[in-house]
Amino acid sequence: MSLSLRGSMVAIVTPFKDDVVDEVTFKRLITMHIKAGTSAIVPCGTTGESATLSYTEHDRVIEVAVQAARGRIPVIAGTGSNNTREAIRITKHAAEAGADAALLISPYYNKPTQRGLFLHFKAISEAVDLPLVIYNIASRTAVNIEPETFAQLATLRNIVAVKESSGNLEQMSRIMQVTKGKLVLLSGDDALTLPVLSIGGTGVISVVANLVPKDVAKMVHAYLAGRHEDALQWHRRLLPLTKALFLETNPIPVKTAMGLLGMIEPGLRLPLCEMSDANQERLIQALETYGLLKTGTGGTPTPATASRPSAARKSKSKAG
Repeated sequence: MSLSLRGSMVAIVTPFKDDVVDEVTFKRLITMHIKAGTSAIVPCGTTGESATLSYTEHDRVIEVAVQAARGRIPVIAGTGSNNTREAIRITKHAAEAGADAALLISPYYNKPTQRGLFLHFKAISEAVDLPLVIYNIASRTAVNIEPETFAQLATLRNIVAVKESSGNLEQMSRIMQVTKGKLVLLSGDDALTLPVLSIGGTGVISVVANLVPKDVAKMVHAYLAGRHEDALQWHRRLLPLTKALFLETNPIPVKTAMGLLGMIEPGLRLPLCEMSDANQERLIQALETYGLLKTGTGGTPTPATASRPSAARKSKSKAG
């Protein structure tokens, strides 16, 4: 499959049933995303709780994702680690399983230098013949990959993109500048997808797409098609829901929301735990405001059909 890093790519959750990976539900979610216009499936990332998957489970989730996708949609497998040898092993497995690319988070906890970061990704690049997407998120890893390091990484044959979650648009612009267009820029923060697109990004690896895949896809595609006003309307509509999905550590809120919507059983693995009552109430309110939930008899929230913003339906603006 030719890899196209454009559009809405979902950082898909790993559903559990009785604390075991629920493969049936996982496959169903992937089918839903294909029908909804999601551009790629990204399993075993932060949202997929890779940190609490065993090696066997991690391998299996990637295999199931590839099997369920059946070549209809790219699979970008999360294969990062703070142990370079381990990252190579997982990435090799992803390639053997048929993944179309790998997502590599920067090594966490051990806080490597910029040279150490370069050598880490270089070792993986040389060991595995697979397109690699570098994931920069210092809030999780305690180390930022600097633009100058990305300039070095862009010289490696199969490093093709960066998922940027620094929240720093100036840094993202610098990455685009110093890599001279050799790396695709993807938003790793739903709230900043539209600004990232405006500086040359081509898509998002999205958390909120787990809930409303069609809407995130429409926003990105509207912007890329030059319908900037439509994209802005989608951004404004999605923003309160996005904020609600980060009231607590991801993926606690999104799995809670998916449970409320009947999409999955909202099981988490320790040290992640269920939301506080106060934050869950705020989440419910956001889901109701968006039109995903309605309050039925007895005050019990039940799934509802989400309404669509009229501007995104009707506007014929070709701004840009």
